[in-house]
Amino acid sequence: MYRYFLKRVIGIIGALVAIIILSPLFVFVTIWLHFANKGAGAFFFQTRIGKGEKPFKVIKFKSMTDEKDANGKLLPDKERLTKAGRFVRSTSMDELPQLINILKGDMAFIGPRPLPPVYLPYYTDEEAHRHDVRPGMTGWAQVNGRKNITWQHKLECDVYYVQHLTMWLDIRIFFMTIKNVFKREGVGVETSGNVSLYDTRDVQRPQYVKKYT
Repeated sequence: MYRYFLKRVIGIIGALVAIIILSPLFVFVTIWLHFANKGAGAFFFQTRIGKGEKPFKVIKFKSMTDEKDANGKLLPDKERLTKAGRFVRSTSMDELPQLINILKGDMAFIGPRPLPPVYLPYYTDEEAHRHDVRPGMTGWAQVNGRKNITWQHKLECDVYYVQHLTMWLDIRIFFMTIKNVFKREGVGVETSGNVSLYDTRDVQRPQYVKKYT
């Protein structure tokens, strides 16, 4: 009942209430980032994979400028990341626009974090079950280490969540997330220089790459 109906209803109602309550903050952060990003806009859209491996556009607050070098290429992430953007990321406020994704049905409050399509060929059959449910703004992996655990552990947490999804587990994750945000545990600024899922598997587990080439 909860998994197939109530979770979605709670998500819609919760997202609507949150958007109404947080609307002043939305407006403030949007204006702040517009100027901090030097006119590059306040929102960032990227294709991610959702339930049933269906792609969708995730919405986040944009934390970087679009500044380019003399050759027209974007500068490194660290050089484009603004002070405002760093603050928005460190407080997890950059995730707030995903409330819109929840209303659209792309996401839920709780679930495996949505990842880019490029990772699809690298999941095992078991890990692919992370797409049996809607991805979430936060999840079991995020309250169990987030950026401080390996990709293998993150995916194991995602599968565990899918297999044990209940209202009580979602409530537990919700309050653990609030605690971590206020304590800034597992919250930080990631850039594209971090090791990714396909990097580690290409080197350590080449069978994943061979299977799809």
